Amino acid sequence: MSNDTIVSIVIAGVGGQGILLASDITALAALNAGFDVKTNEVHGMAQRGGSVIGQIRYGKKVYSPLVKKGTAQVLAGLERIEILRYAEYLAKDGLAVVNSQMIIPVTVSMGVSKYPADAKQLLESTFPRLVYFDAGVEAAKLGNIKAANVVLLGAISNGIGLPLEAWTGAITKRVPQKFLDLNIKAFMAGRNYK
Repeated sequence: MSNDTIVSIVIAGVGGQGILLASDITALAALNAGFDVKTNEVHGMAQRGGSVIGQIRYGKKVYSPLVKKGTAQVLAGLERIEILRYAEYLAKDGLAVVNSQMIIPVTVSMGVSKYPADAKQLLESTFPRLVYFDAGVEAAKLGNIKAANVVLLGAISNGIGLPLEAWTGAITKRVPQKFLDLNIKAFMAGRNYK
């Protein structure tokens, strides 16, 4: 990484999926690796299942947490369609990491809008570099589906080059001790997902 390179990451999903924790761990991992870090979270209607986005930028010196459209090296989504709201943030050669989980928004359940039936095809046509998998299934194999956000972080880690020990150190600091082993395993499941 050159001295003037700024790495930008956007993590999107809906309230209750652990976007804020995922953003916090990512920012701390970059800090652990010796970078200046800025973050920004938009909570939206987080407690009602509304849209949530986390933005993380790191480099030698970062002045703003806001990711400019078309510059994110990684765009991650904990809900498969929610990520499409933020597709314009991803750089042309950027990596999209998407959890295949479907969460029906209130507008769909009320009949105001329709949830796309062809979600995977939409994602494949939108993102040339796509990792699409069920992070919840991977987390459930470890005993707790709530660790899906950390599984997704493992997959994200392959796209930004921070050292493994920076990630595990961040997880250790941000996750309660009783869930630490589970979350380290969840991270590694995402990192090793093929």
